[in-house]
Amino acid sequence: MSDLDVTTLTDAVLARMSAQVTPRTRQLIGALVRHLHDFAREVELTEAEWFTAIDFLTRTGQNCTENRQEFILLSDILGLSSLVIALNHPVAAGSLASSVLGPFYLPDAPEVPLGGELASGVPGTPTRYTGQITDTAGQPLAGAVLDIWSSDGEGWYDVQKPGPLQTSARGRVRTGADGRYAFWSIKPADYPVPTDGPAGELLRAMDRDAMRPGHLHFIASAPGCASVTTQIFASDSPYLRSDAVFGVSESLVAVFEHHPPGVAPDGRRLEQAFCTVNFDIRLRPD
Repeated sequence: MSDLDVTTLTDAVLARMSAQVTPRTRQLIGALVRHLHDFAREVELTEAEWFTAIDFLTRTGQNCTENRQEFILLSDILGLSSLVIALNHPVAAGSLASSVLGPFYLPDAPEVPLGGELASGVPGTPTRYTGQITDTAGQPLAGAVLDIWSSDGEGWYDVQKPGPLQTSARGRVRTGADGRYAFWSIKPADYPVPTDGPAGELLRAMDRDAMRPGHLHFIASAPGCASVTTQIFASDSPYLRSDAVFGVSESLVAVFEHHPPGVAPDGRRLEQAFCTVNFDIRLRPD
């Protein structure tokens, strides 16, 4: 047995994997070990820095709760989430671009009737969202589902508010026979990603802005089509080119038209100013 050193340790670790390890597992773990070891050698990692990193990852896990995923936030601000999305969801034949899931998605959002309200009583500018969901050949997709969530007009998600969860600015809408959808929510506000945990510490260490441009999250799905997780961004946000999580694509930016108090296109009368936005969605084959 020979002593291991900085030049031989990596190969020794890789050699410990047995012949029964699957090829993909061998590829993933092997690349991870090689890159980690190369990183440590390149920067000449000190023991104090290694322990700081262990503590950072420990606290990242401790900041994860049922309603907050700090590891996803960490992945987002490092651009890893957007990179994985780009690798796995290429835009094809004009299909809708993907964007990050974010840390505040909840499954099983309540279903809302077509044209219904997702954000009753939520602070913010009332906004009517409309559009058509089709496949890449332009055929309308009846019964397609939009699973929608957003912050309120002050930049807060329902899961961030103290007390028992009161679902708001969140819901599921199905398209009609013509593939068209419509619902009311609010115009989402620009807001900072949470900076009270380890991800915020990292942003400050990099001297980076924590702001995200105002956006509405949704997952669009339909039988026979690949579902897409993405966002609609407000075109008047000053943070489109400096999104803290690198989630903006030009094709996801939409114009929110402002209207004075009065009658909305669906006949609803509003006593305050409101917005309308139209955003069509094309889904590629599964």
